[in-house]
Amino acid sequence: MVSQLKPVSLSSAPASLVRHPLLQTVEGTVQVFTAVHRNFFTNVMVQALRIADQGKAVLIVQFLKGGIHQGPNQPMQFGQNLDWIRADMPRCIHDPAVSPSEGEAIRELWAHTKGAIARGRYGLVVLDELSLAVNYGLIPTQEVVEFIQQRPPQVDVILTGPDMPDALLNVADQVTEFRRNILP
Repeated sequence: MVSQLKPVSLSSAPASLVRHPLLQTVEGTVQVFTAVHRNFFTNVMVQALRIADQGKAVLIVQFLKGGIHQGPNQPMQFGQNLDWIRADMPRCIHDPAVSPSEGEAIRELWAHTKGAIARGRYGLVVLDELSLAVNYGLIPTQEVVEFIQQRPPQVDVILTGPDMPDALLNVADQVTEFRRNILP
């Protein structure tokens, strides 16, 4: 018995023969962590550290934290897979009273974040207290929605902060609300 193999030309092969299902990009998710208080970041940080430890590049962006004169061009690096950046401003923001220079530092950080994500280096991006930056009028809600919809498909995004705008909740794949249960 003789058999002859006919080579398959990739240009004429059906698409189902060319693309293996395991080689396709897994689409990233959008998660929201929200609460009335601002002290649940530890839960998100644990998730980011776990993912970085597994070899995926992680970017943590803290929009309302300052005080260390860091800025977007001086990320803190934790190991080889976790970059952490804050706005270049002298203090942390706790209310809507933001000086013009602080507002500019937050907008600069937002522009830097969008560019870093568009370059595709990070597999997970944590946008800490983004809801407050939006609610304080520092970052437009629609711009965040468009960013989420247009990000590279493999990027997972975590949004945090109290009073998350409905427009951002509506684009999320998962919403986690932390509450305090007061037992009788």
